[in-house]
Amino acid sequence: MKLYDVYPLFDINIVKGQGCHVWDENGQEYLDLYGGHAVISVGHCHPHYVAKINEQISNLGFYSNSVINRLQENVAARMGAISGYDDYQLFLINSGAEANENALKLASFTNGRTRVLSAEKAFHGRTSLAVEATNNPKIIAPINANNHVTYLPLNDLEAWETELAKGDVCACIIECIQGVGGIRMATAEFAQGLAAACKKHGTVLICDEIQCGYGRSGKFFAHQWLGIRPDMITVAKGIANGFPMGGVLISPDFKPEYGQLGTTFGGNHLACAAALAVMDIMEQENLVENARIVGDYLMEKLTELKQTEPHIVDVRGRGLMIGIELDVPHKDVRRKLIFDEHCFTGCAGTNIVRLLPPLCMTKDMADEFIEKLKKALNAIQ
Repeated sequence: MKLYDVYPLFDINIVKGQGCHVWDENGQEYLDLYGGHAVISVGHCHPHYVAKINEQISNLGFYSNSVINRLQENVAARMGAISGYDDYQLFLINSGAEANENALKLASFTNGRTRVLSAEKAFHGRTSLAVEATNNPKIIAPINANNHVTYLPLNDLEAWETELAKGDVCACIIECIQGVGGIRMATAEFAQGLAAACKKHGTVLICDEIQCGYGRSGKFFAHQWLGIRPDMITVAKGIANGFPMGGVLISPDFKPEYGQLGTTFGGNHLACAAALAVMDIMEQENLVENARIVGDYLMEKLTELKQTEPHIVDVRGRGLMIGIELDVPHKDVRRKLIFDEHCFTGCAGTNIVRLLPPLCMTKDMADEFIEKLKKALNAIQ
């Protein structure tokens, strides 16, 4: 049997990681400024993380959600405290797509509506409702194209208010910093206006913090830069540093019912141990603050480079979620970064290099990346 060939792959086999670096099977070291799609939050193979997972697996890896799981309770209490959402409720699942799927489902259970507003260039996942809310027709199968979703320009408040005024919108779902969409950022004016309009018209506001949350922006959640408190917040990626896990933070206005939502693997003992270890490290090493400080420094250095590097059109982002827009395709630049400079980055669209490093990145690593980027850009004709 062969793998189902859906991923274009670089011819590199990564076998080891430590902090912000990874190594391939030939022993070549790489600076990792992508963290496996923003998943690696506290660094590869952090010793505390490794120890806590080993400790848990030696006792119990899994049991069902038909019994009490104190680890789930601890995750909820810790996440409430670290995020500033003590009064919210937590539903644990396995992935970001599932988080968005369940948030949209719960919204519909609550107000009985079926229409969703999503932003142009949005990405919310690949399951049924989540992929329908994703503004990419290439990945929406006919069975998912059920006309539930209206796509609107990010930051065009008037357009969103016009749709909300029709009174049939179940939920609005937004990324306050779009990832796949190219590090496009919601404004405070838009976010606050949208929150007010949702409340006025009985619509649920969902902030998708799967990529931009969990400390990456320099606050625990990216929407906290914008002065809003959404009805639901979806998380995944950095929550467990590579162990599959997701969650929905749910306003106390929502009252749970037995059987309404469910999952087999969600919130299992091993996933919870990983999530608790991540929060330990984030607090002990001040990683949210580090993301802000190092992110500001890297943005400053990239902005300076833009003044002398003609291939850089724009630099945008917040914290350690940064987009570098180029006047050339990102493909050639990324290949030079990987194979010549030994540095991993991500991408968006056709010409945006996307940076999503572990939150433990240092200023020295930022300087190192700038030099590698200079060399890669200088090699482009």
